[in-house]
Amino acid sequence: MWWKFIVEVTNEYKILRGMISYSALWPIGCLIQQTFEGKRLKNYDWERCLRYSLYGTFVSAPMLYCWMRCANIMWPRTDFRSSLAKAFTEQAAYDPFAIVLFFYGMSILERRSQQQAGDEVRDKFFDTYKVGFFYWPMVQTVNFSLVKPKNQIVVAGFFSLIWTTFLAYVKTSKKQTTELAAAM
Repeated sequence: MWWKFIVEVTNEYKILRGMISYSALWPIGCLIQQTFEGKRLKNYDWERCLRYSLYGTFVSAPMLYCWMRCANIMWPRTDFRSSLAKAFTEQAAYDPFAIVLFFYGMSILERRSQQQAGDEVRDKFFDTYKVGFFYWPMVQTVNFSLVKPKNQIVVAGFFSLIWTTFLAYVKTSKKQTTELAAAM
């Protein structure tokens, strides 16, 4: 009964598909990254997971939904050439903004100052963008050419789990070194 209701609502308000998916996928990516750090159930940082859930649900999913709608309007065909154009336009126009917003937004959610958030963007943007430049065009070319538009945000979400795990790693990598340097 409740599943039918969810399907009906997400068919009516398609943005909710991505929001529901990302509300789970982003904190799962955070948990995977924490597991790689050596943490387990008893010492996971649940506040960090909550921040990832909030960010994924209310920032990343709506932003990605809007981008995918725009891309499908600009290139309505689903052939390989159009899909490639969408993927590389995304890499040039959407991804830089998304990466900056991630580092800045997550820093603000961590209650860091605007200066600290800006510093983190400057420190981590370019290396993150280089990895995304190789990862996302392949993923999105396949997504745009083989998946129906109504399901593209969900498919992108599953590939985003890998990306989110990587972002969580990058987000914490220099932070830990900075904290160690400050402690010494």
